[in-house]
Amino acid sequence: MKLVKYIFAILVSLILSINFAIAEKWDMALAYGAGNFHSANATEFAKNVTEKSGGKLTIVTHPGGSLFKGGEIFRAVRTGQAQIGERFMSALGKEDPLLEIDSQPFLATSYSDAMKLYKASKAELVKSLDSKGLIFLYAVPWPAQGLYSKKEINSVNDLKGLKFRAYNSATIRIAELTGMSPTKIEAAEISQAFSTGAVESMITSPTTGKNSKIWENGVKYFYDIAAWFPKNMVIVNKDSWNKLDKATQDLVMQQAALAERKGWQLSKQGNVGDKKALAEAGMIVGKVNSSLQAHFVKVGETMAKEWSQKAGSRGAAVLSAYK
Repeated sequence: MKLVKYIFAILVSLILSINFAIAEKWDMALAYGAGNFHSANATEFAKNVTEKSGGKLTIVTHPGGSLFKGGEIFRAVRTGQAQIGERFMSALGKEDPLLEIDSQPFLATSYSDAMKLYKASKAELVKSLDSKGLIFLYAVPWPAQGLYSKKEINSVNDLKGLKFRAYNSATIRIAELTGMSPTKIEAAEISQAFSTGAVESMITSPTTGKNSKIWENGVKYFYDIAAWFPKNMVIVNKDSWNKLDKATQDLVMQQAALAERKGWQLSKQGNVGDKKALAEAGMIVGKVNSSLQAHFVKVGETMAKEWSQKAGSRGAAVLSAYK
């Protein structure tokens, strides 16, 4: 009888150890605050995976740069310091020029065009990230990028010397081509940068302006130029991915597809609602005049040529598929 109990105890111990071995916990690094729609969507994704995996995979989200700041997330996931994370794609142009494709000015100026561009570039992006030890899960765009300014902008001359917040090589180049003075600043530092006078203008989404309450820092104007629809992407460390069984991997991909669809819808809602919120807060929301719009389009054409040269045959193939 004692022998039976002993054998049973060993079997229970083995079963528990096997279950423990296959249970994984991932820390998900998020750059934006918990109230941001990207973070809220990622949190729902993590919750669904955790619940539906039956304990095989638990994903814990860390919003607001609390685990790693935005500029650190890509490296952290790549090196396995975080198993999963979300990063603003076009900030990674030095890793691969193709990651900047969604921030080429006036290439895609509507959600339908943004989706076409995403579909045209996705396969090559997935392949590129895989070569860097990363698994691509999903991507969601920000609302259309507009021009914020503390002062009214009516001409090209009004842009000259403006202290401009940049966040990637594309926005730095826009500043150079329009005569503005760029300073690279992450989203979490926007309010401080405007309040201290470090910057007085930027191109970003109505969502970012609303979330940072930009009007409290003397920013009065939002020009709806719909310059581009940049995306955030969610990536996983490949070694962490390979520890999952096939069923759990399939579940993660299924939930990622759902999160992507929901994220695009949330972005569309924000594109309308967040501009309304800026106006309700007292900001002047409108369009630039035709001469300024023509100037921005010309800048976009110049940047498209420069990017095509940098991206080479891969970039040309993606653009051909898009057009």
